[in-house]
Amino acid sequence: MTVRELSRLDNFSEIILPDPDREIIGGYVGDLLSWVMGRAESGNAWITIMSNVNVLAVATLADVSCVIIAEGVVLSEDVISVAKEKEINLISTSLPMFEASVKLSEALR
Repeated sequence: MTVRELSRLDNFSEIILPDPDREIIGGYVGDLLSWVMGRAESGNAWITIMSNVNVLAVATLADVSCVIIAEGVVLSEDVISVAKEKEINLISTSLPMFEASVKLSEALR
């Protein structure tokens, strides 16, 4: 599944997709940035409610396919601008993290 395909699923929407054809090979859920940095795998879709610019640094280090901002959290224009500059795919959902995880898991089967 590509990031673009994920962004088109019900309850998911594109924030910014500079690399929409990037493949998603799995998922990771977490908000403790140091934990995510050490455990998320390259190609994962990372689900979080964190909304600061540090998320983008972790996304880059972990080489995730995209960051899914869950539970209706809204990102600032500054964060979106940095994501665009660093070419990090961002998707939003109003779903709770658990439900977003279930939908991602089902879509990857």
